[in-house]
Amino acid sequence: MAQFVDWDLAAATAGALGKSGPKVTYAEATNVVGDLRRLTDEAAGHVADYTGLRAQVTHPPVRVVDRRDWAAANIDGLREVISPLVSRLTGDKRPGAITEAIGSRLTGVQAGTVLAYLSGRVLGQYEVFSSDPGQLLLVAPNIVEVERKLGADPRDFRLWVCLHEVTHRTQFTAVPWMRAYFLGEVQAFVDASSGNEHLLERLRRGVATLSDAIRDPESRTSVLDIVQTPAQRAVLDRLTALMTLLEGHAEFVMDGVGPEVIPSVDRIRAAFNRRREAGNPLEKAIRRLLGVDIKMRQYAEGRKFVHGVVERVGMEGFNKIFGSPLTLPRLEELGDPDAWVARVHGPVGPVQATG
Repeated sequence: MAQFVDWDLAAATAGALGKSGPKVTYAEATNVVGDLRRLTDEAAGHVADYTGLRAQVTHPPVRVVDRRDWAAANIDGLREVISPLVSRLTGDKRPGAITEAIGSRLTGVQAGTVLAYLSGRVLGQYEVFSSDPGQLLLVAPNIVEVERKLGADPRDFRLWVCLHEVTHRTQFTAVPWMRAYFLGEVQAFVDASSGNEHLLERLRRGVATLSDAIRDPESRTSVLDIVQTPAQRAVLDRLTALMTLLEGHAEFVMDGVGPEVIPSVDRIRAAFNRRREAGNPLEKAIRRLLGVDIKMRQYAEGRKFVHGVVERVGMEGFNKIFGSPLTLPRLEELGDPDAWVARVHGPVGPVQATG
């Protein structure tokens, strides 16, 4: 089978280029791991009580990982998704031993470079590619590093992070069709390509663009340049609407639960927002290329949408959004909660309670 990425080389590159974590003693590291596991369980209770959503499928326990393990887990997930797609697109035709070896190794180094950068930034992730229904990952060294930089209370900051990530886990485990829908849209994006060979080349260019930007902050190319066909843009609109909803919902839950269980939540939120907005020129370039700037807007726009819907129809009414793919918000509805409420609920009376 043709190999698009040398995954072993990608893992080795990510491990070699990933920056070292903050200095901690063995006892401190053990305490952080135990704390994050305990706080994940505590957050799960708060999220379930606040949202009314409860897992409908069994999920594995949280994995507290270091940067290298986070990169390895994502490489496993990407391998599960990309390898079958490449096989289908190429019909298992090998491009030639030299071309394949050079191309896959180059892409492996580039992918590893991107993952090395991200491994030092991500606090947590609900990873859905490599297993069903997915697995919650918390990156301990990044959490410790950020809480120290912010001067945050460790227990409060860790619970705050857990609330966000557990909400994502809840979205995929309380809504059993969510993972299949998300993966189906990724597949639809690939299927909407104007040509199989062109798609593979654009994917290679996308990985190369991200890798180059880490070395060259003056780069102005966007990874979204790989999106060329109208059909792909239609799929991307649906994926954007979904991710904006999920991120906004997690932000809304964090802000709803936080004041009740995290004494210093206001200070943490203010400091964390300043951290999001800050960054040196290289980091700003990377954020743009990786879509992090878009993600930041998704946090704000999604939270505003969720708040608007809950304000109008209450939490139980909002949860109808997870009834089926047809009740998910359309991209244009994210700025108009009334439009979503009218489409899904029909005319509503006075504003209902938000509990």
